[in-house]
Amino acid sequence: MRLLADTDQTKPTQSAEVSIIPVCKRIKSKLCLAMAIPIETFFLIPDAQGTLQARIQQMIAEGILSGRFRRGEKLPSTRKLALHLGVSRITVTLAYTELQANDYLSSKGRSGYYVSQNAPEPPSVPPNRPRSDGVDWSRAIGQKFTGGATPKKPQDWAQFKYPFVYGQADPTVFDHANWRICALQALGQKNFTALTTDYYDQDDPQLVEFIARHTLPRRGIIARPEEILVTLGAQNALWLTAQVLLTQRRKAAIENPCYHALRDILTQSRCHLAAIDVDEHGLPPDAIPDDVDVIFTTPSHQCPTTATMPIERRMALLKRARAQDALIVEDDYEFEMSFLSAPSPALKSLDPDGRVIYVGSFSKSLFPGLRLGYLVGSEPFIREARALRASVLRHPPGHIQRTAAYFLSLGHYDALIRKMSRVLSERRQIMDDAIKSSGLAVAGRAYFGGSSFWMRAPDGVDTRQVAVELATQGVLIEPGHSFFEQASPPKQFYRLAYSSIRAERIADGVAKIASVLS
Repeated sequence: MRLLADTDQTKPTQSAEVSIIPVCKRIKSKLCLAMAIPIETFFLIPDAQGTLQARIQQMIAEGILSGRFRRGEKLPSTRKLALHLGVSRITVTLAYTELQANDYLSSKGRSGYYVSQNAPEPPSVPPNRPRSDGVDWSRAIGQKFTGGATPKKPQDWAQFKYPFVYGQADPTVFDHANWRICALQALGQKNFTALTTDYYDQDDPQLVEFIARHTLPRRGIIARPEEILVTLGAQNALWLTAQVLLTQRRKAAIENPCYHALRDILTQSRCHLAAIDVDEHGLPPDAIPDDVDVIFTTPSHQCPTTATMPIERRMALLKRARAQDALIVEDDYEFEMSFLSAPSPALKSLDPDGRVIYVGSFSKSLFPGLRLGYLVGSEPFIREARALRASVLRHPPGHIQRTAAYFLSLGHYDALIRKMSRVLSERRQIMDDAIKSSGLAVAGRAYFGGSSFWMRAPDGVDTRQVAVELATQGVLIEPGHSFFEQASPPKQFYRLAYSSIRAERIADGVAKIASVLS
């Protein structure tokens, strides 16, 4: 070999062999640099989320992180990759440039782009080996959280042509542009400290101030910042409340039917439960047992029947709670959707002695994925709820809080609510007309607005089976059995929402429901 001939022959053979090693490493390195990644390994997944540029970035980054693309390997040229993927060359160039800025790629003059020597090293994890689980999990698990009443909702609901799905937002209605601007503003240098600081057990002061000065007064509620706690949506607020107020020795009263997630929360708290049947005016105070410690109610918009509790009954409920020294937890969801008439005053606004704990949320009025709500109550309660929250998750993400604060304070939120009210009012009228013409029976009707109808099928009809059949026709409905407490819940109820279905499809969707029920 040429390499051996060039070595000093007077030295031992071992030294000659050692001298070969760095040379081989250099050769190997050059070979790696010369090796190009086959263009056939690059492909875009159909129907994937994100822009083309973002998808290309993700595709290459995943290849590096998984170890398929190694340091020093050459990527296809921007022209070849663009032609292969069927995208513009500038899209590929921008993706490469962004990856280079993040040190995933490096460029070498006119020779092209390479996987950077500083790119993340893929983890060296040995292949999974089949193993048997020697733990008896039926004994090891101290408390089960599966198998509750909360139904599983299809993740692909947007793919259905007629999605009468409650709690989902129509992306065409939301103000994406201004939300994006507010998110960028929250990421700016001015807010960097607030964004990166650990609040510990506190919240974004701008968001809390807006809630205190603008949101709560609309419901007739006056509260200090010390009486407000930001939560990860209303459900998280209800969980915190149950954990703070209830024990295995205490008793809670819930409406029947009621929000199924609330029933699961209270069941997990292991408190005693009393299910109170609601009527056309919501929760009847006289039916509440004397030994109840905490009363959970949705007075302004009963879930799911949509009934509104009259003022007289609200005062009677407060009187009843005061007489037995019970607390009231008021879930005031969807009060913003009052496009038919003004909403009734919040129960907390009528409370003279601080026994009402108020739950609010922005998830219904903005978008459900936001997961941003709030608790309002007396300072001793909020102090304990804050400490519990801090022990579990500290606080909701600072960037989300600050973005929401900007969106609210700059007037975008009010403008969005007005737009949503117009859209929902139009859809509700179409829905109402379609229900009447199809002969379907309405079991509960919200007189101030909202986003759903509580429906009743003919006696003997199981709406769970109806839902399965309708799904094959592209129609999604929500069977109502999960809202009820009793061991044998009624099967003929179901809920139809109109927040996520296009107006022009409502009539056809309702007609399909009627044809299955007939």
